[in-house]
Amino acid sequence: MNENNQPKDHQPENNQPHQQAQSILVAKPKKSAKGWVVLLVLIVVWLFFWAIYQTAFRPISQKKQMITIEQGETYNGLIDKWQDKNQGMFIKPLAKLYVKIHAKKPLHAGMYQLPDNPSFAQMLSILQQGSKAALVKIQIIEGKTAADLYNMLRGHEGIKNEILSGNALTPQELRVNLPKKYAPNGNMEGWFAPDTYYFAEGSSDKQVLASLFNRQYTMLIKAWEKRQSNLPYATPYEALIMASIIEKETSLASERSQIAGVFVNRLRQKMRLQTDPTVIYGMGDRYDGNIKKSDLQQKTAYNTYQIDGLPPTPIALPSLASIEAALNPDKTDALYFVATGYGGHKFSTNLADHNKAVQAYLKVMRSKQDHHNQPSQLAQ
Repeated sequence: MNENNQPKDHQPENNQPHQQAQSILVAKPKKSAKGWVVLLVLIVVWLFFWAIYQTAFRPISQKKQMITIEQGETYNGLIDKWQDKNQGMFIKPLAKLYVKIHAKKPLHAGMYQLPDNPSFAQMLSILQQGSKAALVKIQIIEGKTAADLYNMLRGHEGIKNEILSGNALTPQELRVNLPKKYAPNGNMEGWFAPDTYYFAEGSSDKQVLASLFNRQYTMLIKAWEKRQSNLPYATPYEALIMASIIEKETSLASERSQIAGVFVNRLRQKMRLQTDPTVIYGMGDRYDGNIKKSDLQQKTAYNTYQIDGLPPTPIALPSLASIEAALNPDKTDALYFVATGYGGHKFSTNLADHNKAVQAYLKVMRSKQDHHNQPSQLAQ
């Protein structure tokens, strides 16, 4: 057969290069996809380390301050609290991861000073030094007065005296921002949260008192925001005054809201509170353990038998429980209460029943006194 008879377009020798070109064209997208995956991974890794850097080393905008770490607090709990208070302070999961990697010592209770604009890494480093600091215990019992607190701090060997010189302290001396109407005549009674605290040895009385004030103020405002409606208090300070009276009237948690309900009812009906603890506070050093009839008749700013409404300031340091009771009183018809003689109180809706309860109380007390005066069998 003549070779020239083959069709001109039939060229088998050129088919193989054409197939190779096709395979090359198919392989290129695979290489391109792999490159995009590598780039994406690099971006994710870069973002992760950037987020770590921002969390751990970016300065946080805040002024130099003292912070208190409570007994039993953990790093994770502290991170949650900080983040709730300062949204966007850092990325919480990454902060916890950073702590897990870098925190070699447990969190110790105490008072720590943070510098201006610290990074999270700096704060963690400062908290890690807690185990080196000696701690002193400060215990403030509910119902004690500000004067009791001042006396205790002045006599505490582990606390440095900086501002306390007597039984009085003003917001200006403590350098806290408190309106004058919330501290009449500079009286800061009621403004320090009673509890048990641990401070670094050598902390100043100013540092301790500022910490206690900030805690009480924060608790009061939070409770005020969740209060019942239509309460007879014009300001949170009036609620603090009521809380201090409740604190002095009962040591039973179950009675706080009941007593608050009685006092709220009396305020609404324009009845005088007629509560002995306010009289005692107004007597000051004259109080010798007994209230006489003449004491009830003497008009002082704190004698609620003689004045209308609330006294001008709190009469003690109230607990959070008493603050919450003052702002969430029981809905009750009771207008009176008196001690039973057995640790609780009898509540009454009218004066006749109240007078009976008073007589029952006096009978119990006379019985206890007679029993106490009886000679024991061993002495016979």
